[in-house]
Parts: sequence; C-alpha cells; structure tokens
Amino acid sequence: MKRDFLDMTDFAPSEVDELLALALRLKRGEESLPDALHRKTLAMVFMDPSLRTRASFEVAMHKHGGHAVVLEPGRSSWAFETERGVVMDGTTVEHIAEAARVLGRYADAVAVRAFPKGNDWSKERQDRVIRDFASYCGRPVINLESTRRHPCQGLADALTLKEKLGQTRGRRFVLTWAYHPKALPTAVPASAALAAAHLGMEVVIAHPPEFALDPDDMAAMTEVSARAGGSVQVVHDRDAALGSAEAVYVKSWGALSCFGRPADEAVLRAPYRSWCMTGERLQQTQDARAILMHCLPVRRNVEISDDALDGPQSAVIDQAENRLHVQRALMIHLLSGTAGKESL
Repeated sequence: MKRDFLDMTDFAPSEVDELLALALRLKRGEESLPDALHRKTLAMVFMDPSLRTRASFEVAMHKHGGHAVVLEPGRSSWAFETERGVVMDGTTVEHIAEAARVLGRYADAVAVRAFPKGNDWSKERQDRVIRDFASYCGRPVINLESTRRHPCQGLADALTLKEKLGQTRGRRFVLTWAYHPKALPTAVPASAALAAAHLGMEVVIAHPPEFALDPDDMAAMTEVSARAGGSVQVVHDRDAALGSAEAVYVKSWGALSCFGRPADEAVLRAPYRSWCMTGERLQQTQDARAILMHCLPVRRNVEISDDALDGPQSAVIDQAENRLHVQRALMIHLLSGTAGKESL
C-alpha cells in the first residue's frame, strides 16, 4: 500500500513526531544513513516556481544516495492539462492522468507543486490537482505546495519551534497576517497553524476581519489542537495578540471572499499596509524574546522590516535550513522500505 504525503494529517501524530525526531538526529549528525536512499529516484514536477523546495529535496536525495529528477511542465517538458473530462484542443498537450502514471513507472516517488490557478474558491478548495495526481500515480506522491497545504513547510516549522522553544505544549504561537502587493494562497498559513497545533501550542491567528482562513482549515486546526492539548483562537487586534507571544509567524494571504478577483481583493487589502512586522513590534512579545518566523521568500520592509529580519530573534534562515532535514527524514521514511511499490 503506497503512502502519500499531501497533508501533515495524512500521518498519525506519533508518526509525525518520529519524523521530527529523525530529522533532528540527522541535522545534529547523530545519524547519517548515507545509503538509505541508494538507487532511489524522486521525480519532482514543478508547475510553479521554487527555490528552497527544489534545492532542499535535490540535496536531501543526494545526501542519502538517491537521485532527483526535475520537470517543469510548459518549460522543460510538455504543458499539463489538469481538468477532468476536458476536450484537449487548446495549448496543453499532456494530461496529468498519463503523466502521473508514467512518472510512477519511472521513479520511486513523485513530488508535485501546483498553486491555485482558477477564480472559483469553491472549486479550487477541493485541491484537485494534487489529489488527482496522487490518485493516478502508483507511487507515493508528496505535496510540494498545493492550493490548500504545504506539509513539508509545516514539518520544518514544527522542527524549528521544537528546536527554539524546547517544550512547546501551552506555549503561545501567533500567526499574523501581513500586507503584500498581491493576494497569496492560504496553504502556508494553514500548514503553519496545523504544525503549531500538532505541538499542543496556544495558536492565535491575527488578521484583519476580511482575511479569514477557510472554515474547513480552521476546523482541522481545532481538531488537531484539541487532540494535542492546545487551543486555537482568531483575533483582529494584532498588537494585543503579540503581548504574550513566544513565536511569531508572519505570512500574507488573500481574502477568500474575493478569490479570483484581484482588483476587488486589492481594495480590501489597501487599508492594511501598516500590517508589517517590525523590530519595535517584536519587542511587544513575551519578555521581548519571541522568535520570528516566515517561510520565505519575504518582501523586505513590506511584510517584515529589515531590523526584524536581520535581528537576533529572527529564525527564518534556521527555518529554511530545516526544510532540508525534515525532507531527508520524510524520504527515508517513505522509501527506505518497500512501501509504494507498484504491482505491474
């Protein structure tokens, strides 16, 4: 039976904890496992750009004796059609139904990045591209960021929180919305909050009233949090939320009520340019010592000021490094045994 990793909740809490523990041992050099992925191949399909995700997965495979193949549909390979039942008489020449099956015959695992492209949130929220790809592919499929989730980033966020805070249960994690020149997806903020919820933290999501996350994502956070002994709340007063914060995660996302209508969404965003995290605001946090997190890339002096990003509380580079270590652990977990082998 193959194992996909489309969402952190695809794995049991104990399994996530085991992944994080292995990632930490690998990072510290307590384990090296240089041949754990010997002769294993990961095919990565990037329908959207990447820096950290691509580089960290390529390095992770190399460190353990494996190999990564990168495909960029529409650039280095045929453009993919993703709609079901479509008459393919336009510009796309290959459907993901065939692409996923073929890649599953070539590689030991397939990883896919596909951002939302449509203008109807009721349709996009189904996350059909990554889920259809997984249903067609006979090998494990890993989500490199989809419309709804970025689980590898979530693993890295969890590892960073554990490293920086030690005991996480009951600690205060503030996810704060930030201004951005354009509407961004909700996959990262949802995954970050899920990661903190998994760790039993007091999760506080601060955003302007118009920028609520999807109700199903909020329900998932609440469920994970309750199981882990934490809590989730939403506030609209950012400064009040920061008062007892021990970790501050800054991230922009778009207003789902205007999804697919950028001009209308820009009107909602315009009054909130002041939602930029600064060094002064970080001083409002608990003992003025909260760690600062962001998934990167970050718009300097728009989302976060220079003095905050470059200051002693910033954990963003450690957070980015941890992408490498959690993905090393993930690939070893998925591929070092026999899971995911297709019967031919």
